[in-house]
Amino acid sequence: MSTKEIQEQIVTNMRRWQKIENASVASTGSVIEKTDNPVIRLIMEIIQRDSQMHYRIQELIADSLETKTITLSPDELDKVWDLIDKHIELEKKTVEFANEALAALKGKKMVVQEYLLDYLLTDEEKHNKVLATLETIKKGMYPYG
Repeated sequence: MSTKEIQEQIVTNMRRWQKIENASVASTGSVIEKTDNPVIRLIMEIIQRDSQMHYRIQELIADSLETKTITLSPDELDKVWDLIDKHIELEKKTVEFANEALAALKGKKMVVQEYLLDYLLTDEEKHNKVLATLETIKKGMYPYG
């Protein structure tokens, strides 16, 4: 398969995926309309926002293959890296807080709080992974840095 064919396939996949994300937004909206339960509403809102963000990411991927090139230069990263480093430290603290709270709840049968804290921990760990990957990209740009 040629590079052009691969790119076309990815764009097609992203566009189809976006339709599913739109359906997810509508589906979560239907659940939200039918319940007043704060836990169910919160989870549906989280999924809805994630689906909206996924849609934006898929759009950027497709656009980058169809119309606009995406670049990430060493200068662009360097300009904000100190701020990103500070944010990495903040994210590490949030993981510590989540772990401490979960440990305190262990065996206390506070299942809703444990469920929500577990969600927060998973999400904060995801942030750490995304930032660590960005740091890997930076190190690839600056092999001696």
